[in-house]
Amino acid sequence: MEQISFARITTLALADAVNPCVIAILTIVLITILIQNPEKRKRVLLAGLSFIAAIYIGYLFYGFLIIRIFQTLTGKISGFSFYLYRGLAIFAMLIGALNIKDYFSYRPGGLATEMPMRMRPYAKQLIKKMTSPKGAFFIGLFVTVFLLPCTIGPYIIASGLLAEIGFIKALPWLLYYNALFVIPMLVITLLIYLAYTKVEDVSGWKERNIKYLHLISGLLLFFVGLSLLMGWL
Repeated sequence: MEQISFARITTLALADAVNPCVIAILTIVLITILIQNPEKRKRVLLAGLSFIAAIYIGYLFYGFLIIRIFQTLTGKISGFSFYLYRGLAIFAMLIGALNIKDYFSYRPGGLATEMPMRMRPYAKQLIKKMTSPKGAFFIGLFVTVFLLPCTIGPYIIASGLLAEIGFIKALPWLLYYNALFVIPMLVITLLIYLAYTKVEDVSGWKERNIKYLHLISGLLLFFVGLSLLMGWL
C-alpha cells in the first residue's frame, strides 16, 4: 500500500499522456474524418470523442488484465511483492532513460518509446476505414493494440503498484489515470472543433517538439522509478 500514492500515479499518467505517438494517431483520425466531412465540424467532434472513449475503455481493460497478472504472480511466488516494486522502479528508470535518449539522439520508432515503424502502415490503413463516429469508436478499440508498444510502459508500472490493493480499490485509480491520459487528446479535439487550430498545425507542432515530449516523459518516468527505490513521494 505504501508504494501507492497520488503523486506517483499522477506522474506516471502525465508521462503517458505526453507520448507523441498518441497525438500522432489522434491527428490521423481527425484528418480522416475532416476529409470525409469537410463542412461538418460536429461530426469531427463526435468522431474524436468516440475515438477517445474507445481508447479510455480499452486501456481500462488492459489495466485490469495487468493487475490480474501481477496478483496471480504475487499469490504464487513468495516474496514477489518485494521484487515487484524494485523491478517496477528499475523498469520505470529504464523507460525514462530511453525517452531521454530520444531527446539527444532521436530516431522514429524508438524501442519502448514510439510505435514501431513496421506497425504504422497497418494502423493508418485501419484508421482510414473510419467513416462515422460509431466507426471511430470500434476502430479506436483496435487501435489501442498499436498504441501499446509506445504507451504500455508507464501503465504497467502503475498497474503493478495497484495490484496489491485489489481489483475494486484499484478501479478509482485506473479511472483517474486514464482520465489524465486522454486529457491532451480531448484538448486537441476541442481546439480543432472550435477552430482555434487546425489538425495540420497540431501535427506540425508535434513534429517540431517531439524531442521535448520525449524528454518530459522520460524525466517524469525516471523520477518515479527513483522515488520507488528511495521511498520518496
